[in-house]
Amino acid sequence: MSARWVALAVATATGLGVLTGSAFATAGPVVTRAALDPALVAGRGAAVGFAEQEAENATTDGVVIGPDRTAYTLASEASGRRAVRLAPGQWVEFTLPSAANAITVRYSIPDAPTGGGITAPLDVRVNGRRQAALTLTSQFSWLYNQYPFTNDPNADLLHPDWWTTECSCVPSATTPAPVFPKPFRPSHFYDEQRLMLDRTYRAGDKVRLTAHNRPEWTVIDLLDSQLVDRPHFAPGALNVQWFGADPAGRRASADAFDAAIAVARLTRLKVFVPPGTFRVDRHVIVDDVTVEGAGSWYTVVKGHGVGFYGRYVADGGSRNVHLSGFAIEGDVRERVDDDQVNGIGGALSDSTVDGLYVHHTKVGMWLDGPMTRLRITGNVIADQIADGVNFHTGVTNSLVSNNFIRNTGDDGLAMWSDKTQDAGNTFDHNTVQTPVLANGIALYGGNDNTVSGNLVADPIREGSGLQLGSRFGAEPFTGHVWITDNTTVRAGGYELNWKIGLGALWIYALEKSIDADIEVVGDRFLDSTYNALMLVSDFPVKDLYSISGVHFRDIKVDGTGTSVLSARSAGSASFENVVARNVGAVPANNCGSFHFTPAGSEFSLTDLGGNTGWLAPWLLPNTITCDDRPPVVPPPPPSPW
Repeated sequence: MSARWVALAVATATGLGVLTGSAFATAGPVVTRAALDPALVAGRGAAVGFAEQEAENATTDGVVIGPDRTAYTLASEASGRRAVRLAPGQWVEFTLPSAANAITVRYSIPDAPTGGGITAPLDVRVNGRRQAALTLTSQFSWLYNQYPFTNDPNADLLHPDWWTTECSCVPSATTPAPVFPKPFRPSHFYDEQRLMLDRTYRAGDKVRLTAHNRPEWTVIDLLDSQLVDRPHFAPGALNVQWFGADPAGRRASADAFDAAIAVARLTRLKVFVPPGTFRVDRHVIVDDVTVEGAGSWYTVVKGHGVGFYGRYVADGGSRNVHLSGFAIEGDVRERVDDDQVNGIGGALSDSTVDGLYVHHTKVGMWLDGPMTRLRITGNVIADQIADGVNFHTGVTNSLVSNNFIRNTGDDGLAMWSDKTQDAGNTFDHNTVQTPVLANGIALYGGNDNTVSGNLVADPIREGSGLQLGSRFGAEPFTGHVWITDNTTVRAGGYELNWKIGLGALWIYALEKSIDADIEVVGDRFLDSTYNALMLVSDFPVKDLYSISGVHFRDIKVDGTGTSVLSARSAGSASFENVVARNVGAVPANNCGSFHFTPAGSEFSLTDLGGNTGWLAPWLLPNTITCDDRPPVVPPPPPSPW
C-alpha cells in the first residue's frame, strides 16, 4: 500500500483535520434518534424496533472524529456528523438499553489502493462472551469522482468537459489543464452489517467491538440493538423448498421461486420462503401472488441482480402482489443507471410491500407507472447506490409509511412525475438518514401529494432535507402540495456549482415556474447547516420562472448556520406563526431575481402574524437584504421549546 494512500486514508478517517476528541466514557446507554434526544423528534419518523446508540456516546479507547459537515470526509457522512475511529486493537463498548438478541453495526474501513474494497474481521463480545465475528467489507462503499462515479480511486476526471467547482473552470477547455488530487471526491464511506447474537441479553449488558490488527483503521458510527421475534411460519402455504429452492445458498433458486409462484397463482395459495439464504441471480416476476418470508432476519434472498419485479406497464403491469418478511441482499457496487438491479421494481398496483430489509441494491424500490394503490410499509432500506424509494411516472394513490432508510446514494424518497404526474400519494412517518447525495425526500412535480410526519437527518451534499423541484423533465406541480409535521435535522448541503449552502427545505424552479398551492405546516427545522427555508430559480432562468403560492404556518426553526429564509427567485410566500431562534446571519436573505431596483426585491413576504425571532417589519414586503454568501455561524445544539 502506497504511503500516499495511507496518508489519505488516515486523513479522511480523522475528518480531514476535524478531530475533536479522544476516548471518553458515559455512565450508561445513550439512546438517540437521528443522533438527538428522542424527545426532540417525538412523533416524527418511523416507529422502529431497534434502539440507536451513537459510538461517540459509548465507552471507547478510540478517538472521536467530527463534527464536520464538509463533503468527502468520514465525519460528515456519519450519523450526527461524529463517529469513533479505532486503531488496531482499540474498542468501543455499548451498554444495551433493553433486552436484545441482534445488533446492526454501521462502520467504515479503508478501500483497497486500486479500489474494489477489502475485508477485515471485527471482534464482537457481549459481557466478554465472544460472538460470531463480523467480516467487515468496503466492497460496497468508496465511490469517487464525478457522477455517476467510479470505484477507481486513481481515475482521471470522468467528465473533463463539465464545469468543475474545484478549479472554477471547464478542465478540457482550460490551458494549462488543471491537476486534481487523487482520489478525487471520495464518498459513500459507510456500510452496515447485521448479527444475530447467541442468545437474548439483558438491559445493562455490554457489547464490545474491537478492531482487528488489519486494517489501519476502523470507524464505528453507531450500533442498533433489538429483540428480534421468532421466525414466522405460514401453514398451508407453498414452501419454495418443495420446488427445489436451496436454503444453504449453494444452488441457484430462481427457478424454484418461479415454479412456486406459478402453482400459487393456480391454487390461490401463498408462497412461503423459510429461514435460510437463497441464491437468486435475476428478477423474480410477481403478479397476483403473496410471497412471505419467516422474517427479514431469517429469510434472505441474495444474489447478483436479485429483485422482485412486477410486470412493466408495457406487459400489462402487475396487481394484487403482497411481499413481506424477508431480506433482499444485492451485489451492486457501482452506479449504472440503465441497469435494472433494484430490490423491488416494475408496476405493482393494489399491492403491498411490508417488513423487508433491502440492502446493497442500486435502488431499494423503483416503481415505474402508471400504477395505483401500492402500500410500502415497515421496511428497512440501507446502503443503496442510488435512491431508497422512487415513484417514477404516474404513480397514484399510493403510500410509503413507517420505513427506515439509511445511507442512500441519491434521494431517500422521491416522487418523479416524468411524462405523467404522480398524484394523490403520501410519504408519511418515514425516517431518512445520511443520504450521501441529493435529498432526504424529494418531489419532482405532481398533483395533490403529501409529505407528512417524516424525520430526515444529515443529507451530505448537493441536496436538502426536503426538496420540491421543477427539474429532470418533470411535469408541473398542480393542485396542492402538503409538507406537514416533518422534522429535519442538520439538513441543507453545499451546492458545488453555485458555491452556496442550501435550505433544509429547498423549493427549486429550474424548468418551470412553481405556482401550486404549497402548504408547509407544522414542520420543525433543527440545526440547519445553512438556511431553514430556501426558494430558488436557477440563475440562467431567474427572469423566466418564479415561485409563488407557498404558505408557511406553525413552523419552528431551532438553529440556522445562515438564515431562516433565503429567497433567490421572483415570487411570494406567506408566513404565520413561524418561530425561530439561534439564527446565524440575516434572518431573511431576500435577493429576489438579483436586479436590485428601487422597487425592492422581486420576492414578497406576507406577514400573517405570530412570526417571532426573525421577521421584522422592516423586511416587509420585499426589502432587499441580499448577501450572496453570508457567513456561516454554527448554531448550538437543538433543545426543547
